[in-house]
Amino acid sequence: MARVAGVDLPREKRGEVAIQYIYGIGKAMALTILKKANVNQHKRVKDWSDDETAKVREIIEREHKVEGDLRREISMNVKRLMDIGCYRGIRHRRGLPVRGQRTHTNARTRKGPSKGVMVKKKPTATPAPAAPKKAPGA
Repeated sequence: MARVAGVDLPREKRGEVAIQYIYGIGKAMALTILKKANVNQHKRVKDWSDDETAKVREIIEREHKVEGDLRREISMNVKRLMDIGCYRGIRHRRGLPVRGQRTHTNARTRKGPSKGVMVKKKPTATPAPAAPKKAPGA
């Protein structure tokens, strides 16, 4: 299995598809990387030579931010927005949609499962307490 950017690429898939298993690489970027490395996009990963694998690995590490570095940068950007207290940061902090979507209806994915409405319980009819019994002859 070819290991690129800490990810094992699936051997049976074409190069164009296999590279997309790396976080931060989509279809367009995968095609660009393979073109720069002079690797046929239709060639399966198991058919890549060690030299082709090394070229792809070098291009990704040198020119693109992927996997852990990219995740860290995204989380730091969101944290920065929350720290400065801007509108987008407040929306992130409250777990609401950030980009202007409506929230009166919809937005369930971002807001989480619905809380539900608490229903008041009706008082159950309980028998009145019986009067204390008097001793006979009193």
